[in-house]
Amino acid sequence: MSEESSGLSLRRAARPNDVRLDDIDRALLRLLESDARAPNNALAAAVGIAPSTCLGRIRALRERGVIRGYHADVDPAATGHPLQAMISVRLQADARDRLDEFVARASRLPAVRDVYFLAGDDDYMIRVATADTVALRELVGALNSWTEVAGTRTSLIFEHHRAPNTY
Repeated sequence: MSEESSGLSLRRAARPNDVRLDDIDRALLRLLESDARAPNNALAAAVGIAPSTCLGRIRALRERGVIRGYHADVDPAATGHPLQAMISVRLQADARDRLDEFVARASRLPAVRDVYFLAGDDDYMIRVATADTVALRELVGALNSWTEVAGTRTSLIFEHHRAPNTY
């Protein structure tokens, strides 16, 4: 599987001070976030540049790490996982040197959709989607059984609204 098709990116993450975006770059990013499948010629027309220029700009945004990948927005309920939750995880103090292992292990759980590393009282926030409350309870129980986990707190998600992009 190629890097592009896997959704993984080996490129370095963009840092805010490393990236200079002009109005055309920002317009392209807004368009791609609303429809990552938009054809190049439509993107070019929408921002008023030639298709070859558009292709070059998008390629440069990928190479600079601004565009990390292209993803399908799948409705978990449509795949039999209507119950979504955010699980806050606090790790044991002696687990701080194994953060990558925790992320890899948590990411392998089938219910896990996203893993966020946090500052503050909790170390991670994990977004999950499960079939029902029984499956969610089992997942939380499994997480709490891991030796590196000091505790969890679970919040159910009633609705999700995607914020408008603001580049």
